[in-house]
Parts: sequence; C-alpha cells; structure tokens
Amino acid sequence: MKILRLICALSGMVLAIGVFPGAQGQTVVNVQSAANSIPAGRAEQPQLAILDTDIGDDIDDAFALALALRSPELKILGITTAFGDTELRARLVDRYLHAVGRDDIAVAAGVPTPHSNVFTQAEYAQRWPVGIHADGVEFLLNQIRAHPGEITLIAIGPLVNVEAAIKKNPETFRKLKRVVLMGGSVYRGYDGREGENRPPDAEWNINRDPAGAQALLASGVPVFMMPLDSTQVHLETKEREAIFAHGSPLTDQLTLLYHQWKAGSDGHPDAPTLFDPVAVTYAIRPDLCPASPLRLEVDEKGFTRPVTGAPNAQVCLKSDEKGFLDLLLERLTKNDGR
Repeated sequence: MKILRLICALSGMVLAIGVFPGAQGQTVVNVQSAANSIPAGRAEQPQLAILDTDIGDDIDDAFALALALRSPELKILGITTAFGDTELRARLVDRYLHAVGRDDIAVAAGVPTPHSNVFTQAEYAQRWPVGIHADGVEFLLNQIRAHPGEITLIAIGPLVNVEAAIKKNPETFRKLKRVVLMGGSVYRGYDGREGENRPPDAEWNINRDPAGAQALLASGVPVFMMPLDSTQVHLETKEREAIFAHGSPLTDQLTLLYHQWKAGSDGHPDAPTLFDPVAVTYAIRPDLCPASPLRLEVDEKGFTRPVTGAPNAQVCLKSDEKGFLDLLLERLTKNDGR
C-alpha cells in the first residue's frame, strides 16, 4: 500500500507540473501549469525594487511613490533622487516617508546637475531638516552586489544616476534583474492643449540625459520602457478628489504636494498627467501595459526612434487607462489598511 500511495503521489506531481515530451526527445515543463498548482495562500515573495526619481518638479513622481508604497508586490530597498538639486529632493522624500511611517526605507542623493526647471515642491522639502544622505550611485551599486539578479530598478527621472553607475561599474550594473522606466516618445508626443496627439517629442527624462538612455539600452540589462505613447493618463476631478478627501497620512501628503505643484506650475491644467505611476504599475501589473519588443535608438537631442534590428527594449505603446486608474484608487484609498 505504501508503494501504491507513492506511485499515486508521483503521478499527481507529474500532472501538476505538466511534463510532456518535446521535440527531439527533449522534456518540456509547462511552468504555467506548475504555477497554477501552487496551493492557495502561498503568495509569491515581493520583488526587490529601488525607485530612482526626480520628485519635486512635476507631481507625478509623488503619486508614483505613493503607489509603490501601497504595493505589497514590491519590497522597496531604497529611493535615489535624480537630477538637479538631489539633496533637496532627498529631504522631500525624507519628510514624505516620515509622514507615512516608512522611515525604514533608505534615501540616497544622486548626482546633482545644473537645472533651470522649477522645483515646485521645494517649500515642502525645505521644511524638513538637512540630513546626511548616502551617495545614490554607490547605494545602487552596493544593493545590486548584495542582491545580484534580484533588483528591479524603477527609473522615473532623467537617467543621470543610471549613466554614472554604468560608467563606474558596468559589470555590477548588469546584475540588475531589469530596469522599468518612464521615458521616451516612440510614435506619440506630448498631448496638445486641446488633447490632440502630436508627433514624437524629445521626452523630458530622455532629453535631460540622452547619453544615459544610450548607455542603458547598450548595458545588457533587460529594459522595459513606458513612453509618452502609454503614460499620458490624466487624473481628473472625480478621481483626484476621491484621493484628496480620503484623509490618510499618505493621501494628505499627495494633497499638500499637489497644491504646491499647482501653485508653482504656471498655466498647468488642474488634472495632472500621471506619467510615472504607469512605470510603477508595469512593475506590479504588466497586464495593464502590455509591452512589445522594439529596437530603439536615442539621438543627441533626446529623440527615441524605432529602428530595424534586434530588439533592445520591451516597450508599452498603449496602456489600459481605466484599469490603471482603478488600481491607483484601490491602492491609495480602499486598501490602505485602515
């Protein structure tokens, strides 16, 4: 009887995994069937992630950080600040994280650069004490060394830190699991004033550091790009007020930062465009932004052009905007653990 039970158990394992003969006598494992056979309640381990952000200018970075914090699929190892006054950006993140009870997350200041853009949320950052922050590039490389092949870098700012890390240690950088970034403009440019689609533009994150984008595409790390084609999702009044009226520590930060952004953004519409949260969404729900392989070239002016040849990126050209907004509201309001 013991032998019979063992044979039955082994047979059940074979059926669950889905082993079957393949071409030329090879054994093929149906991984999907195996995944479906995992007992209910055994959740996957959260993926390790680092968020690289130019938070403080536009408001979409603040929403991207909020979504990342509210996503159990991610274990955030740290946040690095990119472009311009990276120390002041790090102070903004310090205050934000403290307000929501996440002082456990490391904050590192990336490479500072000259900049002429308006830091609309500077007052929020300046009201937090000056601190000592680790070097963002060294932090990124050290985390990759500690977790080779495991880290998703979510890059939602100009790729200055990425370029510096590649230059400093390309071999270590290649040990990232992947880079998911908001950047580029493949077939669609920035929305016009009347909502019309324009031809491709030199998108901000790529345009500020074209050499960084070129280095990333040549690095050998899997790249998943969310360009303007798929990220121009507008947070209209109904959804915006649902978030602001929620009254949690997290949504209170978004409310304050939104109003600072609005006051410092001359001529901007009330509805912000949530470019960067789409990149966070792809990291946790890729079904909402299906990606296709493309070969991209970035020129010295920051234009991202599709060309013939072997793909060097997976690119989402159209997102499920309703699905994205539903997820955002669910995570920021209904599912905040209160």
